[in-house]
Amino acid sequence: MSDPTEANGTAGTAGAGEAAEPAQAASGGAAERHVRVVLVDDHRMFRTGVQAEIGQTAETGVEVVGEAADVDQAVTVITATRPEVVLLDVHLPGGGGVEVLRRCAPLMSDAERPVRFLALSVSDAAEDVIGVIRGGARGYVTKTITGTDLVNSVFRVQEGDAVFSPRLAGFVLDAFASTDAPPVDEDLDRLTQREREVLRLIARGYAYKEIAKQLYISVKTVESHVSAVLRKLQLSNRHELTRWATARRLV
Repeated sequence: MSDPTEANGTAGTAGAGEAAEPAQAASGGAAERHVRVVLVDDHRMFRTGVQAEIGQTAETGVEVVGEAADVDQAVTVITATRPEVVLLDVHLPGGGGVEVLRRCAPLMSDAERPVRFLALSVSDAAEDVIGVIRGGARGYVTKTITGTDLVNSVFRVQEGDAVFSPRLAGFVLDAFASTDAPPVDEDLDRLTQREREVLRLIARGYAYKEIAKQLYISVKTVESHVSAVLRKLQLSNRHELTRWATARRLV
């Protein structure tokens, strides 16, 4: 999760949306459709909210078969449960949603029992959207989505459709509009996935201790990553780093 404040605030509004009642299945009823889902998000309260909102199987047809809070947990749970759909946060300890997708690539390509991924994130940054779609996710929705719409999105992804929140679809269309490779930010491409995570948190004003806690690493390791980011981007301090990240909509 990119912003703990936003995430916890969202969780307080019944998880994935603002609906006061648990999401109901679309016409035909839950008995006519069923999907097994794994929730991957590093905020327990948010996972609990989503579970309460969409996981009433008798009403929604959604069965939550597992949860995970970081990359390693996600890969383990997904491999063990083989769900039809994974609701995946983009910013996770251990390498982010893209790393989960990379490590689960064989499951996505299984012709008989494919595991499909739907990104569910507070972030609406173009880089995040394009990154997970390149990684193999079938769609991307933000946490402002209602419970009913989230249930419908999960079933659409299960059926093989691509699903996006309205304004995010434009990012994908722009990135893949031509047969040429999308433009690459060479500066950003120099950074590792973990360095990008540290970069975002620094740019959002997190202290080193907060970043260490968020990413399950030591303060010394955070300092090392920050030094590497500054060196690779040829920046002098965190203020310049924040301006650099803001200009690229990474915050």
